[in-house]
Amino acid sequence: MFDKSGIMQNDIRVDLSQSGVLEKAYMELVEQDQISFDPAQTPILRELQRLLHEIAGYSPLQQVSKPQSFVKKLFSSVADEAIVKQPQGLYINGDVGRGKSMLMDLFFDYCELAKKRRVHFHAFMLEVHGFMHQWREGNEGDPIAPLSQRISESATLLCFDEFHVTDIADAMILSRLFEALYEAGTIVVATSNRHPDDLYKNGLQRQRFLPFIELIKERNAVLELAAENDYRLVHMRALATTYYTPLGPDATAFIKQSFEELSQQTEMESGTLIVNAREIHLPAVHGDIAMAGFSDLCETPLGTADYLKIACDFGFLILYEIPRLTIDKLNEAKRFVSLIDVLYEHKVKLICTAETSPDQLYTEGKGVFEFERTVSRLIEMQTERYWKDAHLSD
Repeated sequence: MFDKSGIMQNDIRVDLSQSGVLEKAYMELVEQDQISFDPAQTPILRELQRLLHEIAGYSPLQQVSKPQSFVKKLFSSVADEAIVKQPQGLYINGDVGRGKSMLMDLFFDYCELAKKRRVHFHAFMLEVHGFMHQWREGNEGDPIAPLSQRISESATLLCFDEFHVTDIADAMILSRLFEALYEAGTIVVATSNRHPDDLYKNGLQRQRFLPFIELIKERNAVLELAAENDYRLVHMRALATTYYTPLGPDATAFIKQSFEELSQQTEMESGTLIVNAREIHLPAVHGDIAMAGFSDLCETPLGTADYLKIACDFGFLILYEIPRLTIDKLNEAKRFVSLIDVLYEHKVKLICTAETSPDQLYTEGKGVFEFERTVSRLIEMQTERYWKDAHLSD
């Protein structure tokens, strides 16, 4: 625990007097038992601290856009030249659940830039496509320039969570868009499960995407977070149950605590998925963790394609307020069966609250026999063997 000189954790002493503000904040979270210390995260923290120091007082408006006169060069100081130099961003990659997002969030919270934004990359690309579509309805020409201007004017620092590219339309946009953002002085910090060289791997026309990969590596320090443990699975194994019943204030507190611990105390932000030009709204998302109510997923007209999108995009689903299903809720029961089937087949880890135990959820009416398979899967999904199975995202 803390003393005047530092902290002892896993036989590693960290000297707080030599640490930056991020390492001190990190150790305070360890002290408060909000996170577990992981020595593999220390090099990432120090790089984030380096960037935090470099961007203090930075403004893209201070960059030199035109050649300086001889007299101006003669009287400019070394300090002035340091101010106008654009700091190198960071691209942090590693397996899921290793703390990449938590570290970036810590950096973001302590960054004092007035214009900064943290956004899930999927949500960012939805905004990009929305702007381009709207622009083309009333304008001619290339929308990349006005788009990049709009983004750079609103955010000097862009922090992207879950950076990935699977769509050819995104791949074709990114190179030109990011080149324009970098030229405008925008700094990028990103987390990803993939090294830049593996982005859009085996994608259509990938050769045209390669310049973007080189641009990312040129403008960002590429760091690997090679931690051994998936902290989310550690959390799940520590739970007395992943299926909480009955409903009530304690169940609500259980759901809130589960999301906070899995996301390492991240504030809840809603998310949107696009399936066949339709939107699916989720009350809270963070990385590959999603949280939704039974009413969101089973009392709305969703189908297998929607559940497949959720199961592929998220390795964890926190599902709250599953009711006892009666004969008048046949459609809801059918959707719930489909949802559990898809989650099970993709090895999505499920944490949920319900009105009653799995075997009492649906006991009368059409489809009771088929529901027995759902009961069996709900029980199996609570076992340690199931937790150890890797998420199947494809």
